Amino acid sequence: MGARLFVDNLPSGMTEEALGALFARDDRIVLKVSIMTDRQSGDSHGYAFVEMGSVSDAARAILDLNGRDLRGCRLHVSEARPRTAAKAQP
Repeated sequence: MGARLFVDNLPSGMTEEALGALFARDDRIVLKVSIMTDRQSGDSHGYAFVEMGSVSDAARAILDLNGRDLRGCRLHVSEARPRTAAKAQP
């Protein structure tokens, strides 16, 4: 069973392929990378979700990458919180 990570403060121009390669270092298994983008412009919101192959791979990625400088941006890597139900708008 994998673990989902939240990655914040991505540098401009970061691609899902490059982010996946960064998280796959040291033989960690990356299942999926999703950089969140604006639906209209396609511009990055500066954060992503990375699904790791195992809980141990996720823990190692957090230890290795949280706080690391990437192209002038300090990454924030943590376990993703579960989705909550959206509140109904009046």
